[in-house]
Amino acid sequence: MAENGKRRIPTPTGRYYEDFVVGDIYVHRPGRTITEADNINFSLMTMNQHPLHCDANYAAKTEFKKPLVNSGLTLAIVLGMTVNDVSLKAIANLGWKNINLTGPVFPGDTLYAESEVLEKRESKSRPTQGIVTVETRAYNQHGKPVMNFTRMALVPKRGYGIDDQFEISPPHNPHAGGSGRVD
Repeated sequence: MAENGKRRIPTPTGRYYEDFVVGDIYVHRPGRTITEADNINFSLMTMNQHPLHCDANYAAKTEFKKPLVNSGLTLAIVLGMTVNDVSLKAIANLGWKNINLTGPVFPGDTLYAESEVLEKRESKSRPTQGIVTVETRAYNQHGKPVMNFTRMALVPKRGYGIDDQFEISPPHNPHAGGSGRVD
């Protein structure tokens, strides 16, 4: 309880090992629209100079007739969409496998994703943690598949996460006065 008798309720953050159930599917929201600027900036930042990502004239001559989104960016965005449901409490990502690019992604496309829990097991060497395996599937705004991959994460059991070890309090503001209300 806070000094004034009001409850402080933290935003839920991620899942513990016990929260994962094989067969459950987590629908990740919100979706993410990829812009032309996202694509060019990511391509330049990662030194990917393929003209299919940044030269509209070149891309117009390909079978796609327009620039494609850098697949590294697609993977990064889809992976990021899964964090709150799959790995926000994770100690570590243990790996990815079977990364499949199943359809093209273009600037202006909006991606949506879901992850299915395939497997979970307790860690043999870390009794307070477990390994969770999920398959993530991504779709564009038309419901067409664009990517899928399998990921493994090391997740704490309830009572052993970082958030369980201490309470996060708001910083003390010596200059705050009055009721704290903004009128």
